[in-house]
Amino acid sequence: MTNFAHDAERFFADLLDYYGVAWEYEPVEFVLSWSTSGQPTCGFRPDFYLPDHNFFLELTTLRQDLVTEKNRKVRQLESLYPGVKVKILYRRDVEDLYAKYPWSCPIRLAG
Repeated sequence: MTNFAHDAERFFADLLDYYGVAWEYEPVEFVLSWSTSGQPTCGFRPDFYLPDHNFFLELTTLRQDLVTEKNRKVRQLESLYPGVKVKILYRRDVEDLYAKYPWSCPIRLAG
């Protein structure tokens, strides 16, 4: 069983499972910066990887004050790793999914 950081991630995984979409949870951390000695100093680990579609998804529903930082990290990731595709799902995107799929167990989005 996967230990998700937040219920929104569990909901999203359930939705992917329902539609038969293969996914991996936080499978890789991308290094975004290194020290002068070559040690990683900053990284980014997207929430989901969809191998059949070859892209990553990051859900950002908890602390909206971190959205700017996540957007910066995604831009940096895409610059350093040009073949990597990342999509951010914002709080409103996840709320729209809740509304569209009422069979799911509703959760409270913090914030």
